[in-house]
Amino acid sequence: MEKILYQIRIRGHLSADLGEYFPCFRIDNQPDGSCLLTGPLPDQPALFGVLIRIRDLGLPLLSLSTACQEESISPLAASAGKNLEDFG
Repeated sequence: MEKILYQIRIRGHLSADLGEYFPCFRIDNQPDGSCLLTGPLPDQPALFGVLIRIRDLGLPLLSLSTACQEESISPLAASAGKNLEDFG
């Protein structure tokens, strides 16, 4: 089974303490005040688990995008993801 690479953008920067809740993700605090979590997940139940953890920690979700594990996500591809604030 091919794992899917996810990029999840949240509002605010993650401290090292909160980063421990996301061990499978690379955490990149961005200059715009958001944080980008990038990592592979095996299936949608695993993704839902991460999203539930984000919700439970009170972290505002900004966007979610995917790519194949073998592909790298370029900044252009990442910006093509839907901004979740557009739906609220």
